[in-house]
Amino acid sequence: MKSSTHITTAQAARVAKRLVNHWKHKFEVNEQIIGENTAFKIQLPSAEVSLLPQAAFLDVVISAQDPSANLDQLEHVVLDHLIRMGQEELSATWQREP
Repeated sequence: MKSSTHITTAQAARVAKRLVNHWKHKFEVNEQIIGENTAFKIQLPSAEVSLLPQAAFLDVVISAQDPSANLDQLEHVVLDHLIRMGQEELSATWQREP
């Protein structure tokens, strides 16, 4: 199962990097340069969170590897942490894929 969203923010790279730095002490994280952007992957116990900063938004994909993973909760936790890291009000409309 996957859930994805585009979060509008002018500071996508900063917010993504701060979240990675915040979670790297608890979870495995990876960085990959894609074109002029740096993509991030955070390995949570039941899912992988992918962050791809763009100029005006942040692409976020949650890929649940565990069938019992609660996507509603994961979406909430990821968005809540992004809001805290960015110190701005962010919103997300999540799209689900099987």
